Amino acid sequence: MHREHHHSSRKMIFWSMWIMISVLLLPLFHSGSAAAAVKGGAVFVIPVDQEIEQGLGSFMERGFAEAAESKAGLIVLDVNTPGGRVDTAEKLGKLIKDSTIPTVAYVRGEAASAGSYIALSANKIVMKPGSIIGAAALVDGKGQAITDPKTVAWWKSSMASAAESGGRNPDIARGMVDSKIAVAIPELNFNKEKGQIISLTSEEALKLGYADHIASSEQEVIQWMGYSTDDVFHVERTWAEKAAEILTNPIVQTLLLFIGIAGVVIELLVPGFGVPGILGVLGFGLYFFGNYIAGFAGSETWLLFIIGLALLILEMFIPSFGILGILGSISLVAGVVRAAYNMQHAFISLGIAFAAAVAVVAIIGIAFKDRGIWNRFILKESLTADQGFSSVVNRELLLGQRGVSLTPLRPAGTVLIADERVDVVTNGEFIATDMPIIVSKVEGGRIVVKADTSA
Repeated sequence: MHREHHHSSRKMIFWSMWIMISVLLLPLFHSGSAAAAVKGGAVFVIPVDQEIEQGLGSFMERGFAEAAESKAGLIVLDVNTPGGRVDTAEKLGKLIKDSTIPTVAYVRGEAASAGSYIALSANKIVMKPGSIIGAAALVDGKGQAITDPKTVAWWKSSMASAAESGGRNPDIARGMVDSKIAVAIPELNFNKEKGQIISLTSEEALKLGYADHIASSEQEVIQWMGYSTDDVFHVERTWAEKAAEILTNPIVQTLLLFIGIAGVVIELLVPGFGVPGILGVLGFGLYFFGNYIAGFAGSETWLLFIIGLALLILEMFIPSFGILGILGSISLVAGVVRAAYNMQHAFISLGIAFAAAVAVVAIIGIAFKDRGIWNRFILKESLTADQGFSSVVNRELLLGQRGVSLTPLRPAGTVLIADERVDVVTNGEFIATDMPIIVSKVEGGRIVVKADTSA
């Protein structure tokens, strides 16, 4: 009886201890399982919240590079853009697709035009309620639709390819680009007719597979992707990148080139002010700075520009039959074009800027004609007789003087008057050599003689 009681007590103590240990260890096991459910690595959030252009491309490249260097687990593209340059969008699409880090596009406003291509290039698309994606028809700088068949076909193919890479219906992507095709959308009980462009709300995109999830916040997106919100890094633009976004705008670049050309030329032709020269150098400097920060210009472009400017200055002072001027112009243009993102756009901007600068320089040259550099090569002072200047030697004293002909006068020749050889003419008569003559008329430098019959 005593043994049974002792054995029962030991069993009770054992089970009590086991229960206590289980209770103590339960949170640890729960914590471990929760940790296993959360994917590792920091989350990098890169904003795509402006017009898509060269400056944004450089910024996103830096963001992806920093994420790779930090061994990030996820990249969130915070998309809210009306679109922009499709060539830049295609470049960014390749950047996103080639990334070894998982990507998710969070459309919190609109992913229109080129923005929809960027969103489709990501591994996943999450949309905020009320956001839209699509409307990717091509337009030019004036907002007019681009109808060139080759261009439309290229962009339509690019959009369809991006959609297919994410397992989405490519016909929907084509319908976002081309208004001339019809697309059946049975999921929405809707058929896109010719003349229409597809643009999807968040709910419509979810039904069509153009959105993988709908989330109200960035944190919800990160959690849905299976990552912790404790280690989130927001990539922000530096002041230089913000400036580059403005300076690489085609309109701004044309304006900077105009200021640069006009300012430098005015300073060279009408020296003394200083302000045009400073503005000119500043204009060119900002042009190259913006392209350099955006990653388009290298140090060689600065060198080409400086050499070109130096040669043009030398042409103003060193006679070279235009050789220095031609070489300088070629070097300067090469520097400007090589610094640009697109050579064709660079030539257009340079042409517009040059034409405008020529007009302004002409106006300035007329307004300040008395101060121009050309005055260094023009004799401005008048040498008058009142000041004692004469273009010819005064020969009035020879009037009435007698001499002898040294050469035959037919009617021009040479005579000797008071031991001085003088070139003379007659009124048409012939006078032989060694004949006496007399000066009958003096007209400036013209001395008229006749035979001296009194000798």
